[in-house]
Amino acid sequence: MEKRVMTDSKRRKGLMAASALLGGVLVLTACSGGGDKASGSGESSQAQSDQAAAKKSSQADITITPKDGSSNASINNSAAVTVSKGTLTSVTMTTADGKAVTGALSADKTSWKPTVQLERSTTYKVAAEAKDSAGLVANENASFTTVSPANSFIGNFTPEDGSTVGVGMPVSINFDKQITNKAAVQKGVTVTSSSGQQVVCHWFSTQRMDCRPETYWKENSTVTLKLALDGVEGASGVYGVQQKTVTFHIGRNQVSYVDAKTKEMKVTQDGKTIKTIPISAGSPEHTTYNGIMVMSEKFKQTRMNGTTVGFTDNDGKAEYDIKDVPHAIRLTNSGTFLHGNYWGAKSIFGAVNTSHGCVGLSDTKGANDTSTPAYWMYSHSIVGDVVVISNTGDKTVAPDNGLNGWNMNWAAWNAGSAV
Repeated sequence: MEKRVMTDSKRRKGLMAASALLGGVLVLTACSGGGDKASGSGESSQAQSDQAAAKKSSQADITITPKDGSSNASINNSAAVTVSKGTLTSVTMTTADGKAVTGALSADKTSWKPTVQLERSTTYKVAAEAKDSAGLVANENASFTTVSPANSFIGNFTPEDGSTVGVGMPVSINFDKQITNKAAVQKGVTVTSSSGQQVVCHWFSTQRMDCRPETYWKENSTVTLKLALDGVEGASGVYGVQQKTVTFHIGRNQVSYVDAKTKEMKVTQDGKTIKTIPISAGSPEHTTYNGIMVMSEKFKQTRMNGTTVGFTDNDGKAEYDIKDVPHAIRLTNSGTFLHGNYWGAKSIFGAVNTSHGCVGLSDTKGANDTSTPAYWMYSHSIVGDVVVISNTGDKTVAPDNGLNGWNMNWAAWNAGSAV
């Protein structure tokens, strides 16, 4: 029994030795010189295959911006496709839901851009194809997402592009987000005049910036506003999206002077009085602001309700509610108007101050009587014209109450610049 065990043991040892030897032979074979030769032959074959594939691959090199996977991309300059060593044969750009974006190929067919502004918070997909000089095709694809409203800001500005305005009209920009990096934003806003006047911008708050020269604009000049705010970080993580140029024309120099003491208004053009109109300013209980005011809006007829500006009776009802005030021209945001008055006796104009703070001119109900002083004033005025009011017994209007920054001296105006 013991001998048999020994025999089995020897047999097992023999098998193990044979196995080990076989394994050694196999390992040695895998790492022998013959194996190196086979491996080298494989690498050479692969290199030859790579070279052959390269000869069949297009030399055209397509670049899509922004990079695939980008977020917070610009809505103005983001999408662009360019190619080197070839020409573009096809570019498609679509929203995630498949809506196509129109674009244009350059004359030499080496670049493509969309011809419309992109939307915010939108994912776009771009697919481009190009050919090299040998006719070999190359393809490239990318997807990116534009900046969201929460992460972007815009500036709502006045006056409008192409408009003609009076000499007192500032460029006023109201941003839809609070701007903490005022210097960066202000550097992205340029206002120039064909008159050569120096223009300085002044921040009234974190959301409003007005720009004007030291004195009124030169009549018949042209003012250009350039917004280069695309990608400008106005606050932490909040970027501008506007890139545009706006031009407006300055009309004749018209400045009107209202004297609440004499109860008349003198309308001047180029310094010469062209019309004197009797008026009725704010009563002693409701005086009109003094100061330089700029016409910001015109309404042939409008409603004036006392509750909107705090004029209410003890019962909480409006002291007045006139639904068809004719020929109304806004002078302040707080409710000061130069307007027609048909409900007051004709005898008050030029004689008594009776209003709640506005400047009234004689008029006829319906705003169609062309013979009234109010009609004349309305038809001879444009947004941006200046009205200077004095001797009212009230304080000077605040510079930010309407477009009335002219009530701030030049040194104080410059002090509000961030650059």
